[in-house]
Amino acid sequence: MEFFYPNFINDFWRIMGLIFFDNKDYFILPGCKKFDKQLIVAFANKQGLAFYDTASKVNRLKDNASDNFLEILEPTDIGRLLAKMPSCNRLVTTGGKASEELLRQVNLNASAPLERMPLVGEFVSFQAWGRYMQWWRMPSSSRAYPLSLDKKAAQYAKLF
Repeated sequence: MEFFYPNFINDFWRIMGLIFFDNKDYFILPGCKKFDKQLIVAFANKQGLAFYDTASKVNRLKDNASDNFLEILEPTDIGRLLAKMPSCNRLVTTGGKASEELLRQVNLNASAPLERMPLVGEFVSFQAWGRYMQWWRMPSSSRAYPLSLDKKAAQYAKLF
């Protein structure tokens, strides 16, 4: 992928458009059914947003994107990523598999283990990797997730 959430059917960039510009189509290239990568990169840089997966290598057990059929072969070293971003103090997950992996890594590195991952739309605070952090869990931006675009945007707006 050239950038995160490039699939036109996924609503992530529509959610950001609603939150920041009150326009769900803000990041769509005029006259096209695709997102404007240059606009997205400039926006992410301005807002200080970074994107990465909790897994660097996965095996899809079936031909779909469901977490139920995803096997993590190589987890991403979250601590190593954070070492390159010293001002980062907030992590966000949207899927169950990503949340399970982040919980595992937090508990390996935290000053005190977390008993549970955050509920969708909420966060937990912890200390790990030499800093105080917040971990937010947001609803999936996939249209398969049963929540309206406006309600997803209201949940994501809590991050900002």
